[in-house]
Amino acid sequence: MTEKKQPKTATASRRKFLTGAAGAVAGGAAMIAAPQVSRAQTVTLKMQGSWGKADIFNEMALEYVDRVQKMAGGRLKIDYLVSGAVVKAFQVQDACHKGVLDAAHTVTAYWYGKNKAASLFGTGPVFGANAAQILAWIHKGGGKELYRELVQDILGLNLVGFFAMPMPTQPLGWFKKRITSVDDLKGLKYRTVGLATDIMQGMGLRVTQLPGGEIVPALERGVIEAFEYNNPTSDSRFGAHDVSKIYMMGSYHQAAEFFEIIFNKDKFESLPAEHQAILEYAAEAASTSNYGTAMDNYSRDLQKLINEHGVKVYRTPQSVMNAQLESWDRVLEKLTKDAFFKKVVDSQRAWSERVAFYDLMNSADYKLAFEHYFPGRLGF
Repeated sequence: MTEKKQPKTATASRRKFLTGAAGAVAGGAAMIAAPQVSRAQTVTLKMQGSWGKADIFNEMALEYVDRVQKMAGGRLKIDYLVSGAVVKAFQVQDACHKGVLDAAHTVTAYWYGKNKAASLFGTGPVFGANAAQILAWIHKGGGKELYRELVQDILGLNLVGFFAMPMPTQPLGWFKKRITSVDDLKGLKYRTVGLATDIMQGMGLRVTQLPGGEIVPALERGVIEAFEYNNPTSDSRFGAHDVSKIYMMGSYHQAAEFFEIIFNKDKFESLPAEHQAILEYAAEAASTSNYGTAMDNYSRDLQKLINEHGVKVYRTPQSVMNAQLESWDRVLEKLTKDAFFKKVVDSQRAWSERVAFYDLMNSADYKLAFEHYFPGRLGF
């Protein structure tokens, strides 16, 4: 039987298709084989923290730095410096605004003297939501937009900022004797920062604002008699237990604080979009890592304070915490006369009512479970 010949046009079309397909496969393989390397130029940013050399907060800042550099494949680097290397702890914001620093790792309470609403982004009122839930408000409840409005529109600062690490409730602090009532606090010369200053002053304390590294020298000079800083690890590293042996835990003065990671706005916006994204989202990654570091270290160091340094740890009396809430009421009544301050507080309050309601209705009773397996350990 004679083989039927294909038309020349069909043969040519098949040959053209097969050749093109082979070329496409080869080209695709080449594209897959080629490494996807960032084309951005290498940039080094100078960042300073607000933390003394021994403070665990520097380690947390470096967890952020490490994530930025690894995600950027070495093309975005951060030269991290401890407090005092360029400016003092409370001056990092001004240094970033002016371009003396490219970036800083700090907290908003350290610059609330510019506008008391700053403290609402880290040392604000407690409406029932915890730190993780207020950090969620920053990300999903309008907080970051309000923060930008305060920093850029109201204060006119050349800055952008991100938040990380929902800090556990900060202890009431270190005292010479156990606090059993509000009367024990009245007249004490006490260190704290941010709106916590207003709250504690409203309860009759004489408050001084100091960075962590200046607390022990102030105690030795008699400038203060009692103080709070942040957590068992930071407190023990600067020697709090050497000057006081009574540690009161639980408080409403700073129950929802976070790190503020800021950048000079001009410098930030000069970076490629991929680097801007890395700087923003590395804060979210560091937040998880920071919290794990906190839980590991804070819990271990609290036991060391008790077992190795003879520190007596007590739960702050309910009467003192009730008085703190009443002091918050008075402070808010006064400060919400400012329209922007009120706008932020109203936003947090509405968020807390919804989110804290869900959490409190749904959460397991963790204290009950702890006492079931470790009876008698808590003592309250």
